[in-house]
Amino acid sequence: MDVTSPPQNASTELKNTPAKFRSPDHIFTLGIEEELQLVDPNTRELRSHIQQILADGKMILKEQIKPELHQSVVELGTEICDDARAARKQVVNLRSELARLAARDGLQIASAGTHPFSHWMDQLITVNERYSTIINDMQQVARVCLTFGLHVHVGIPDREEAIDIMNQSRYFLPHLYALSVNSPFWLGQNTGLKAYRQMIFERLPRTGIPDAFQSLSEYEDYWKLLVATKCIDNPKKIWWDVRLHPFFDTIEFRICDAQSRVDDTIALAALMQAIVFKLQKLRRNNVTFRSYQKRLLDENRWRAGRYGLDGKLIDFGRKCEVDERDLLYEMLDFVSTEVEDLGNKRELEHIERIIHEGTGADRQLMVWERTQDMKAVVDQIVAETNDGLAV
Repeated sequence: MDVTSPPQNASTELKNTPAKFRSPDHIFTLGIEEELQLVDPNTRELRSHIQQILADGKMILKEQIKPELHQSVVELGTEICDDARAARKQVVNLRSELARLAARDGLQIASAGTHPFSHWMDQLITVNERYSTIINDMQQVARVCLTFGLHVHVGIPDREEAIDIMNQSRYFLPHLYALSVNSPFWLGQNTGLKAYRQMIFERLPRTGIPDAFQSLSEYEDYWKLLVATKCIDNPKKIWWDVRLHPFFDTIEFRICDAQSRVDDTIALAALMQAIVFKLQKLRRNNVTFRSYQKRLLDENRWRAGRYGLDGKLIDFGRKCEVDERDLLYEMLDFVSTEVEDLGNKRELEHIERIIHEGTGADRQLMVWERTQDMKAVVDQIVAETNDGLAV
């Protein structure tokens, strides 16, 4: 980890800072959004069925269930959670309820960054003014975007502080990406990449790793200009890998593929929470994590999507390649105190399990290599998605 030299005595002051889950301002809350697939258990194809699911689901889940661009996609969102344990409970409950709703109509739910073989051309577009506008604006680029992501919000009410922490957190995006890769297949083909979802999604404008912003006002001036010039009708159409949410007091991490296992989702969310906490703590002790240029971070982002945990990323400080797993252990050490403060030791132990055993993409590829059957890959995803649910 590359931290700029602190002022005199800053290291001592940081070491002596009392360990606290609560900062002077707030709790580092969590919010998790998962985009899930609706799958026909016989064909294993995606099924465009969100309208029927919403008809029943809104009565039960209210605003925690939402449609997406394609009718075979369902978004589930937790309420604000004080910690990872509360987030886990909500994710399990939301998945369980969606699985029950889907089962009523003879369907199953699945969670991965892409469907292994269903074609975007076969999916219906959701009947909604917002999505009609997106299709009208972006045409084929939007229609092709049949992808499924994991979005994690970490609460931080001081927005001036948050924009600085967002800048610094960009360094960690390729590492989070490598841990979360879960989309090796596209339209029935092995892409050769561990994560193909971002290759599809980044065709949309205002995606990828953002540039650094010098201040909150610079960030706000940027999106206000886009709104004023009718590039976008609201700043939520800025879809970066990490963003300061325009309406909520959160930093939102958007780089990760949807995760099949609940444990993976919660572990990644807990890691993001610890990163934000660590960066805030450093900042408040006048120690700044170095902010790297986007063009350098993009090199690591590409390597993470191509190779997942099996590749090498660039250590910018040492100016050399380093095995991704070594860098991940270094990152875990970097946030170890914050993990203890947040009470997330159990969740972060699961990160070590991912590092040791592999990602969702690795498990999908193992099934494919063993069976040469895309339907078997879907069955694997479905089984992992539903594991531990109350259905």
